[in-house]
Amino acid sequence: MRLSALITIALCALLEAHAAQDLKTGVIAYREVDQLYSVDGVVEAVKQSTVAAQIPGRIVAINVDVGDRVKKGEVIVRIDEREVADAYAGSQAQIAQAQAALRNAQSVYERTRQLFSQKFMSQAALDKALADYKAAQAQLEAAVALGSQAATVKGFAAVIAPYSGVVAQRHVELGEMVTPGKPLMTGFDPRDLRVVATIPQDKLGAVRKSGAARIEFPALAKTLAGGSVTFLPAADAQTHTTRVRVNLPQSIAGAYPGMFARVHFITGRVQKLVIPAAAVVRRSELTAVYVVGDGGGVKLRQIRLGEAAGEAGIEVLAGLSPGDRIALEPAQAALLATGAAK
Repeated sequence: MRLSALITIALCALLEAHAAQDLKTGVIAYREVDQLYSVDGVVEAVKQSTVAAQIPGRIVAINVDVGDRVKKGEVIVRIDEREVADAYAGSQAQIAQAQAALRNAQSVYERTRQLFSQKFMSQAALDKALADYKAAQAQLEAAVALGSQAATVKGFAAVIAPYSGVVAQRHVELGEMVTPGKPLMTGFDPRDLRVVATIPQDKLGAVRKSGAARIEFPALAKTLAGGSVTFLPAADAQTHTTRVRVNLPQSIAGAYPGMFARVHFITGRVQKLVIPAAAVVRRSELTAVYVVGDGGGVKLRQIRLGEAAGEAGIEVLAGLSPGDRIALEPAQAALLATGAAK
């Protein structure tokens, strides 16, 4: 073999040995981690409501659509108010008429009382004038009440958001006729969410004793500590399960009602063989890690994983033993393994 080839081989071996020394590794050992009981759950909004029409009419404006953020008091839909405006104008006219009738009845009563004091009017005439005056007062009060009601109904033409949130669904189109009770918009407050799950009765005691949980959002690749846990005081008679609510302590970007979540209830502490999640290599159906030997060699070894152990990593059920050294950087370990194979 030529001297140049020998030098090249020696140089490659030296570089691989140097790269193997720079490879970050970790020694597998048993660790005390949280004992978890995991169940599937669904995200729901604490504040979610459907706004409905309170007057009949035609939709003349739709100011927001699905996905839009609205502020409390913002007008989201307008209904044609001409009919209710006419009713309001009629009520104001009735108020004016009742006020005029009251002034006239009051004048008649005052004159009758003066004439009665001068013995020019009978007691019956005075009683009638007083009765007419009180009747006019009652008619004015009734007209004012009807006017207030008409003003309130007129205000229903502008449908406003009851709180700040996000529009989840729109139920009407522009120009559509609506009647009282017709749903217009459905919205929710994204700042106040919770996860609802069902727990079998045989697990309820351990979960209730702990009262702590972590919430995983697989679609968002996020896991966070749950807030307060509420156990609903009723069980399903068919499945014998109890619904549990876990509040989210903060707003989660991308989370919305109906979204799938996984709730991990902490029921105790246990010793498990745990590895960092970043060290796991997944190739199709293969789950493995790169194991570093005593001589620095790197080999891919298939393993079987268990449950997630929170921030500690993932439980290993088979394929590794305490004391094994694994690569914490699979990409760099793959390059070393490929070079050694050549």
